[in-house]
Amino acid sequence: MAVSLPENLRDLFTRPIPCALATVMPDGQPQVTPVWFDFDGEHIIVNTARGRQKDRNMRRDAKVTVLIIDPENQYHWAEVRGVIAEETEEGAHDVIKKLALKYRGREEYELAEGEVRVTYKIAMQKINGR
Repeated sequence: MAVSLPENLRDLFTRPIPCALATVMPDGQPQVTPVWFDFDGEHIIVNTARGRQKDRNMRRDAKVTVLIIDPENQYHWAEVRGVIAEETEEGAHDVIKKLALKYRGREEYELAEGEVRVTYKIAMQKINGR
């Protein structure tokens, strides 16, 4: 069941604020990583290299949580609990370049030798924040 983003939190999803992405390790321990993200109006979009811990965790267990904290006001934040709705390598290098434009101001991202990018779309199931 998808939920709508409250208007008072919308700015957190459009500004270049890294989020903390929490995934679940095989033993149940949470694993948290700061990542760049985008928002398409319905899904949170993250991109990573194939084989990284968060990639392995999301492929095994679709449950994730995202935390975004406004760096200018720690009391303005959003927590999103959700599940992976889509995973694809197709177009993933273009996605990371788009994220580089948002976060670095230039649409360039050089891949390491042999690096394969993957994009995950997160369906939002519960949103908390203020």
